[in-house]
Amino acid sequence: MPTAIRVAAAPDGALHYAIPCPPERMPSVPPLALSQAWEAARAAAAAERWGPHRTLVFQDGPVMALADADAACWAEAVDRLVGLETLAGLSLCLRLLALVDLLSRARWMTGMFAISADGIELHPALLTAAATEGLDAAGRFDETGMKRLLSHRIAGTPADRGAEAG
Repeated sequence: MPTAIRVAAAPDGALHYAIPCPPERMPSVPPLALSQAWEAARAAAAAERWGPHRTLVFQDGPVMALADADAACWAEAVDRLVGLETLAGLSLCLRLLALVDLLSRARWMTGMFAISADGIELHPALLTAAATEGLDAAGRFDETGMKRLLSHRIAGTPADRGAEAG
């Protein structure tokens, strides 16, 4: 599968991405990269680097508009950090946005992050899950699947230990 993404700029400055796969086939990313993207996005928001609107056109899949100011800001931060012209870079961006979405709708996750004056600290198991768990057709995380995965990782169930030992 090609890893390059065709990017075109519209006259109004919006960017359009032609992605050679659906969201479900986006690759995993290293947890450290997701953590770095989180920090870069926070810094971009603090600096008010909003970025252009972006439209993501997935092969045989949805069209996603990142027109919300926050989403555009976070996408801009990831673009500056690693670029969005590859599947790896775009996957990092989508996983970051999907993580924010999941944190906003999944009340059971309150123990997975801590909010302080310095920002939000994410549990390492949450970062690992968000970096590696598959996205759905809408580019989001399945809440039930994430809950199951995180409960196994935090509890250190035998299946999880066996996967780490292998």
